[in-house]
Amino acid sequence: MRMYDVIEKKRDGRELTESEIQYVIQHYTNGEIPDYQMSALLMAIFIRGMNKKETIALTMAMAESGDQLDLSSIQGKKADKHSTGGVGDKTTLVLSPMLAALGVPVAKMSGRGLGHTGGTIDKLESIPNFSTTLPEHTFIQNVNEMKLALVGQTAHLAPADKKIYGLRDVTATVDNISLIAASIMSKKIAAGADVIVLDVKVGSGAFMKNIEDARKLASLMVEIGNGVGRKTVAVLSDMNQPLGNAVGNALEVIEAVETLKGKGSKEVLKLSTVLASHMLVGVGKAENYENASKSLLETIENKQAIHKFEEFVARQGGDVSYIKDTSKMKLGALTRDLVAKEGGYIQSFQTSEVGVAALLLGGGRETKESEIDLSVGIRLHKKIGDKVEKGERIATLYANEAQRLEAASERMEQAYGMSKEAVEPPKLIKEIIE
Repeated sequence: MRMYDVIEKKRDGRELTESEIQYVIQHYTNGEIPDYQMSALLMAIFIRGMNKKETIALTMAMAESGDQLDLSSIQGKKADKHSTGGVGDKTTLVLSPMLAALGVPVAKMSGRGLGHTGGTIDKLESIPNFSTTLPEHTFIQNVNEMKLALVGQTAHLAPADKKIYGLRDVTATVDNISLIAASIMSKKIAAGADVIVLDVKVGSGAFMKNIEDARKLASLMVEIGNGVGRKTVAVLSDMNQPLGNAVGNALEVIEAVETLKGKGSKEVLKLSTVLASHMLVGVGKAENYENASKSLLETIENKQAIHKFEEFVARQGGDVSYIKDTSKMKLGALTRDLVAKEGGYIQSFQTSEVGVAALLLGGGRETKESEIDLSVGIRLHKKIGDKVEKGERIATLYANEAQRLEAASERMEQAYGMSKEAVEPPKLIKEIIE
């Protein structure tokens, strides 16, 4: 088999066989196929597309390109959640302890943030001394004993995806539904969960800007997951404004903790409960969605979820006093309020611009090697549909450098729109795809 022939075949719009796809992934991962040939194939796929059979074959070849987690020593069915990336998305921090409190094992590998989208690992590292690296036996032990462990992704998990994404990023081939679906699902399948729930973001702060594209991506990923024996559900959720009121690592941990204590963001709690309910039903711990939702909300009311989160933080070396008293969390020393120049209603957010403002404050990465400031970010006081008086606060920015604060403030001024007429807030849950 020759890479030249595979490129030519896809260039001409023909279907690649499973063995051809396996050949490409194996030999590219091993360094036997050069970047220039892989780039040519990616462009051919981008232009010609892949059918479902090809996409499933690509997903499995990428999942099998490195280590696959063996979670068989963890008792019970395992559930995992993946978000396609948004601004202010801290649902993992809320739903994981809720599920663990109900006896569902959550053995999760999460990523770091890149660009304007945040990463769960970065958020957790804003808790002093918290460790996101655990030996495999400790990871398994923690899940068996307290039902929850969360670590960073290993480089040996779906390494083909990492190499291919690096090429896609510099060859204008990111925006292809088959390549996106294979990238996400290969990592989820390699991570070993029995049940996968996908949070597919839709809107101005999401990769998928409209409902039609989000539905196509979600449907394909659900079909891939179910096709390889993993119960998979997708929830399409709104990203036309940040989720909750906090954007930035330490700020988002504070909001997640306050939500677990029953006094945080209703939006964050709602989406976390919707996602967790499908996970609970999927692993057989609830008969239906309504019962699942009720059980999950009880873990907030009876304090089991926050106690589980405190136990989880302690197990991974974190200072639990920062969870018991979130005012101890380090926030940027410089603050600035963004105030309304006129009265009216918040009509819209360019959510990606809010994310970029947080990035400019130092709270995000422009490259994977960038150092980030965990203490900076943005707290929103008003959301879409809220009434605002002239001079009233819309947001507060936290920074440690005056120059960064100035740049982020200018960006935030452009990030929202006002209306004189009352505005309906966007619907948080758009659609469920099973």
